Amino acid sequence: MVRLAPIARVWMLLLALAGPGVAADLPDDAELIRGFERIVFNAEIAGRFSDPSFVKKFERPVRVVVDNTAARDRTAAVARFVAHIGLEIPRLDIAMARPGERANFTVHVVDAADYQRMGRWVYKSPFMRVPGQCIVRAQYSRRGIARSDAIIVSDAGESLFDRCLIEEVLQGLGPLDDNPDAPQSVFNDRSRISVLTRYDRIMLTMLYDPRLKAGTSLASARPLLPVLARDARRAVR
Repeated sequence: MVRLAPIARVWMLLLALAGPGVAADLPDDAELIRGFERIVFNAEIAGRFSDPSFVKKFERPVRVVVDNTAARDRTAAVARFVAHIGLEIPRLDIAMARPGERANFTVHVVDAADYQRMGRWVYKSPFMRVPGQCIVRAQYSRRGIARSDAIIVSDAGESLFDRCLIEEVLQGLGPLDDNPDAPQSVFNDRSRISVLTRYDRIMLTMLYDPRLKAGTSLASARPLLPVLARDARRAVR
């Protein structure tokens, strides 16, 4: 969930051009594991009756649909990003839903004036004050995530749209908390990242490793995490 003011797009371009430097700053495995534990075994917004302290992930293929009510149609931008992460995250089966195929992840693209109304509808809470400038709700149990709904504002600037799209779609896949200590990551609201970094790809690669099952507690997962971190670091370049 982004609370930052719109970010200068030139920063995003400079960061994208500085790819090797971003990779060089990747922390060691112990720090990767600490970051993974923070974003996966917690939730930034937990439901009244939900327990976020276990692994949350889709155990079925993720099929995405766009609900664009904004003045500008952003469907193509969302589809490009979904295709990108489908290529970048090993073992994550994600794609746009084909005609007639049931979707389990909806990206709601709205203009700013409609953000509160859509948030209240997604959360089924008519009096909720929806926080941030974009948000995602994942409905999950120990069997996995059943569906996610991301709300992205279209008309508050290109940088904010890009940042929100990457953060909320990634969080809707399971890493539902932020980590203020994460370097070069969209999971850190203090960062100015608007691209898919190697750090974030490693986080998602660890999460979607088939050896880590939905519903696994932190205590049960910990013996496996060093192996996941090592293998993800090698797989993601």
